[in-house]
Amino acid sequence: MSDAAPLPQAPRKAKWLPLLVAVCLAAGLGAYWYKSASNAAKQATGGKNRPMPVVVAEAKPQDVEVFLSSLGTVTPLNSVTVKSRVDGQLMQVRFREGQMVKAGELLLVIDPRPFQVQLAQAEGQLRRDAALLENTRLDLKRYADLNAQGAIARQQYDTQLSLVRQYEGTVATDKATADNARLQITYSHITAPISGQVGLRQVDPGNMVHASDTTGLLVVNQITPISVVFTLPEDQLPRVLEKLRAGETLRVDAYDREQAKKLAQGELASLDNQIDTSTGTVKLKASFANAKGELYPNQFVNAKLLLEVLKDAIVVPTAAVQRGQQGTYLYVITPQGTASARPVSVGESGDGSVSVILKGLALGEKVVVDGAERLRDGSPVEIKTPRRATEAANATPRATDAAQHNATGQSNATAQANATLGTATLGAAMSSNATTAKATAHVAAAAHNRPENAMRATAQKSEKPGQTGRAASPRTETETAPARHAGKPDASGKSDMSGKSARPGPNRTLVYSPGAEAPPTKGSAPEAKPESAPQAHP
Repeated sequence: MSDAAPLPQAPRKAKWLPLLVAVCLAAGLGAYWYKSASNAAKQATGGKNRPMPVVVAEAKPQDVEVFLSSLGTVTPLNSVTVKSRVDGQLMQVRFREGQMVKAGELLLVIDPRPFQVQLAQAEGQLRRDAALLENTRLDLKRYADLNAQGAIARQQYDTQLSLVRQYEGTVATDKATADNARLQITYSHITAPISGQVGLRQVDPGNMVHASDTTGLLVVNQITPISVVFTLPEDQLPRVLEKLRAGETLRVDAYDREQAKKLAQGELASLDNQIDTSTGTVKLKASFANAKGELYPNQFVNAKLLLEVLKDAIVVPTAAVQRGQQGTYLYVITPQGTASARPVSVGESGDGSVSVILKGLALGEKVVVDGAERLRDGSPVEIKTPRRATEAANATPRATDAAQHNATGQSNATAQANATLGTATLGAAMSSNATTAKATAHVAAAAHNRPENAMRATAQKSEKPGQTGRAASPRTETETAPARHAGKPDASGKSDMSGKSARPGPNRTLVYSPGAEAPPTKGSAPEAKPESAPQAHP
């Protein structure tokens, strides 16, 4: 039996070298990540100490009008629902809906013919009774002369006198009946009771109307002048009464629903004689000329009652006033360029754009109007114009967020790179160990079969790493061909001994290089394998 060559063993250092390289790379990347994250954190923290851009305003003296505001409803000074006072058919409509009419102007006509007939009857009865009265008066005069002569009895004279008085009553009744008929004719022509604006008609021509109808024919509202009814809390009533008792005329302004446009200006006309116990408010009425028709009946408005005018009050924009747990305060700009939180006492506010400072602020001091939400007591500030302050304020959070985002992105990228590197290193180490073991076993098997095949396999494994997984080249086939046909005659009958290898002696050892090429992977071209060569038995 042939002597078996000893199995080659891979150097121990080759197993730990990839793992050592991976640990070194991971440590280097970790140090780089830590330094980058620290720099980004410093940049983000340093942004907090940067001067904050703010817009300031100066406290100045100003005459402030103190208003008492409330919701109000526009009501017509007079409103009349026109109804029919007679029964009949509606014949004519003499007005246009929404038209401005004057008092006494004809609006509707109801059929007057029935009342005209009644008038004619009353007048005829009146003439008949008037004639009878005249005749009885003549008879009474004759009876008076005869009674004076003693020709007739006194009783006959008294009877004639009573008859005259009866006819006088009848004539008076006939006159009243005739007047009533004329009045009905007058009622059949409906006129405007007041000057104002006509609304939509409720009955169309041709319909029968009755004096007992609950719904009217139309509504006429007097809108010039017009009034506004609003309410005030009962706590404000003493201040209003004090002004009224002093003989002052209080101005009332009417604004639209958004309080953006002033609609009209009037004066306080009267107030109610009692307080509503359910709401704790009192009603007031203001009168407006409304010459241009700015106010409309039942319109909701914001009524502002001018109570007083504060002379030379210290005012600041309302946006500068901040409210917290300790009350109202302002951010005042100090000479050192910082913002100082200062508590103040706020008084009456004028039209809402400015606030009166009663205590805690002096004239000429500058207060923060825009940007106060990002300030703290003692924060450094940079005074900007309104537009520049807005842009700078928007840019500062974006820069801080970008720094934090970059730091987070670098951390995530570094961690991902470390994980990828660790996985790749571990895979490479495992692959290298597996390849070494497989190659060692491969060489041992080849040496057991034929020593020359083991040496040839070792030489092939020592080729360049760039040829890993490639298909066997023609050169490989040429080099391995002699081994396959060693000791066999060629076509000329001669034996080819060029590929014959001497058997290793006792002192010769097969050496496998750790950098030998790994076996071809799955899917690559098949490579010439030493074990595929035919075994030659001695």
